[in-house]
Amino acid sequence: MTITMIIQLLIVLLALWVGSRYGSLALGAISGIGLAILVFGFGLKPGTPPTDVIYIIIAAVTCAGVLQASGGMDWMIQVAERLLRKHPDRITFLAPLTTFFLTVLVGTGHVVYTLMPIICDIALKKGIRPERPCGVASIASQVGITCSPIAAAVVAFSAISATNGFHVNNLQIIMITIPACVCGLMAAATASYRRGLDLDKDPQFQERLKDPVQYQYIYGNSATTLDKDISQDSKNAVYVFLGALGIIVLFSIVQMFGGNLLPSYDTLQVVKGGPSEVVVEGVTMTAQQLVKAGVVVAGVTEKVPKPLAMNLVIQIIMISAAALMIIFCKAKPKKAVGGAVWQSGMVAVVAIYGIAWLADTYFSSYMKEMQLMLTDLVSAYPWTIAIAFFLVSVLINSQGAVVVAMLPLAYTLNIEGWVLLGVLPSVYGYFFIPNYPSDIATVNFDRSGTTIIGKYLLNHSFMMPGLISVITSTIVAYALSYVCHSAGMF
Repeated sequence: MTITMIIQLLIVLLALWVGSRYGSLALGAISGIGLAILVFGFGLKPGTPPTDVIYIIIAAVTCAGVLQASGGMDWMIQVAERLLRKHPDRITFLAPLTTFFLTVLVGTGHVVYTLMPIICDIALKKGIRPERPCGVASIASQVGITCSPIAAAVVAFSAISATNGFHVNNLQIIMITIPACVCGLMAAATASYRRGLDLDKDPQFQERLKDPVQYQYIYGNSATTLDKDISQDSKNAVYVFLGALGIIVLFSIVQMFGGNLLPSYDTLQVVKGGPSEVVVEGVTMTAQQLVKAGVVVAGVTEKVPKPLAMNLVIQIIMISAAALMIIFCKAKPKKAVGGAVWQSGMVAVVAIYGIAWLADTYFSSYMKEMQLMLTDLVSAYPWTIAIAFFLVSVLINSQGAVVVAMLPLAYTLNIEGWVLLGVLPSVYGYFFIPNYPSDIATVNFDRSGTTIIGKYLLNHSFMMPGLISVITSTIVAYALSYVCHSAGMF
């Protein structure tokens, strides 16, 4: 690497670090400062913002936000709470499963804030150290992002892979990630089962109980959603939402088996084996230029029918589902915009917009240099790209942004698509530094004080379950992807 490359890379990393310190919208906005320095200060050509991915996120977040406004998410939380309270002795295993599948359903981990106090309450009443279920449940709420068919990370992986010749739909992706991530979470839950001292043997906890005020704070309250009335309209909104997911999955299943239920349109493409250039009316044009111009030249370009792209299908279905919930389920749009799900989703859009544009500007400018530096390593050990994904995720609090920023680079290094699918769980690394909202909120929800950040920052309650979960999930996903690739499934 040249001195200039190193300086520019430091600018990228500094922008990400400063943005993560401020949090929220700052992560994307401060990336804009880094982008401005690279473009106006160093003269780099601006990259391309990931607009296709952003559109899908907007559609999915709008649908999930309207679902929350309808009260449908409250019903989903109630169902989860009933399951947890029915088996309180298994809270360490059931808590991460409930937060995981809630995220899988709605595409964002921010739906679990209502459930976290309930998990803590159940653990306390059963005499279980709350750190055990709370730590792994918080991890699980984020792990589920790579397992949701409407989450940004999955959508981005499918779209970017398609442009690089690896055609895999959302259903095929989650067929790998869901079993892998469940294995990782169960490994983390097993490691957490006897973690720390039992409450009756913890001297710090017992000392707190001697204070009547603290005793009342810990045991005097009970967090629950079971006393909340759920209207039929709220339940209908859940049915609409699940129906929309079912339609998306149906289209994906049909595609997997070579069928097509979607409308098709004539699309220009380059003829295989044809010339790379052709003279049209005295002007030399490449085959790709002809495609962009919509010009059909015999032997160079041709019209072929192509079905509607799945990224557009998801957008249409999600927006339509949101509209149905507004019209028939009395969901209020203003309430949706003011809800946590919609707001956090829009923050993610800004983060992905800024981070991905900044990263694409830098990497696209030095693609040849990156290939020379990394080709030998990834050629011998292609799985090592997982380490790069994880390290970038430590800086970027968005799995979707990591995929959008790093996946194009990975493909230019000639890493096979099945390998990248196998290491997809490694894009979750932002638990490493405990500054993510779900982790901070979990610490605050634990009335016992056993879920902690730690004096030395990295010795926090989420480190052990996070590392076990991600490492195990990545290994299992890599093995599953290899088996499916060998069987010719993709």
